[in-house]
This record gives sequence, structure tokens and C-alpha cells, in this order.
Amino acid sequence: MLDISHLSAAYPGKQVLHDINLQAPVATVHGIVGGNGAGKTTFFNTVYGFHPAASGSLQWSGRPLERADIGYLETNNFFYSAITGREYLQLFRSVSRDFPADEWAGLLHLPLDEWIDHYSTGMKKKLALLAVIKTGKPLLLLDEPYNGLDLESQYLLRDIVLRLKAQGRSILLSSHILETLTPVCDAIHYLADGSIQQVVTPAGYAAFEAFLVEEMQLKFKEGLDRVME
Repeated sequence: MLDISHLSAAYPGKQVLHDINLQAPVATVHGIVGGNGAGKTTFFNTVYGFHPAASGSLQWSGRPLERADIGYLETNNFFYSAITGREYLQLFRSVSRDFPADEWAGLLHLPLDEWIDHYSTGMKKKLALLAVIKTGKPLLLLDEPYNGLDLESQYLLRDIVLRLKAQGRSILLSSHILETLTPVCDAIHYLADGSIQQVVTPAGYAAFEAFLVEEMQLKFKEGLDRVME
């Protein structure tokens, strides 16, 4: 189980995360939802260890969480220029000798022998996701994995996440769009102003969506009334 306790993080002059607590049992999917600036990416970076000044406790199965436990799909992925998709995948160690890269490539519509420079945004996202899957890590951090994907790929990603869960992976998955989280998540954590304001289980998803819609409408009403009189 992933056990995050009293996690806080700050940049010079700005507190970004405030006393976050989250427990994710093995073989569960936990969604992180929030608006721009809520702290989602800082949260993922801190869990992965990119924020050494953070405080709090990160435990995995009763011991300190290590980067070796984690497969991390970042929001924006770095790719070397003038390499192919196949060469990129070879940079990542697989837990098995017979990782079916070509079968995955066919499923994801990835031309592995073409230069990544020629890939679309969605293809780059799928290639980066494939690299994370290849590592076989037990804990996956997927930060905005739906960004840039077409409708078919979004549905495919949903099924991939559910298959990974069935294999025993624990997954933290973030999105700006609630509808991408509700079909796959065992719980959704609402991150706002750097702290988790609500934790919602499937029985409460409809009410939570109504709450978010009302909150956003109230937020924008005054401005819309002013500019669209």
C-alpha cells in the first residue's frame, strides 16, 4: 500500500502543498482532480522525489517509498531528437525479456521505426506511456495522461488502466476532466489550494460532479455577467 502522510512542499516564498494525506491500497486507482495551479504536478513530482525540500512521510508496503518502485508518466515528456520510438523504448529496462513492443505498437498505432520528431502530440504521449508500462513498476504516477489523445485512444487508455489494476498495480491518475476519472477510479481526491479538500468514492461521484459544476459557475458568473451584458 502507498501511504502518504502529512506531505507538504514549498518553493521559495510560496507554499504549494499543505499536509496531504492519502492511502492507496495495492491494485487500486486513485484520481487526483483539480484546476490549474491546484498543485497536481507538484504533488506527483514530490511523490517521485523531484522535490527534495518536501516534508512528510511516503511509505510503500511498510517501508520508505523509493523511486525504483515508481513508474512516472509526466505531463510533458522529454524526447531526444533524431531517435526512433523503438530506440526510445530501449532506454527503459523491462521486467521481462519478451516485452511485446511490436504488439503494443500495433495496438497504440505507433510507428516505432520512425523518428519521434515526426510523431503527433498524442503519439508521443502513448509512447511515453508504453515506456512506463514496460518498466513493470508496482506504483504508477500518471499525470494528465489523457492530454493530446483522441477519443479512441482515451477509451483504450481507460481499459489499459483497468488491466494494470487487475495485474496488481497501484495507480495515481490526474486529470482536469472528471469524466476521464470516474470510470476507472476507486476514489477521487479533490486537490485545491494545495490540499485535499474532499475524498469521494464511486457512490458519491454524481454529487461531486454537481458540486464542481456549481462551484465553477459561481466562480465565473460575475465575470461573465460583466463582459456579456
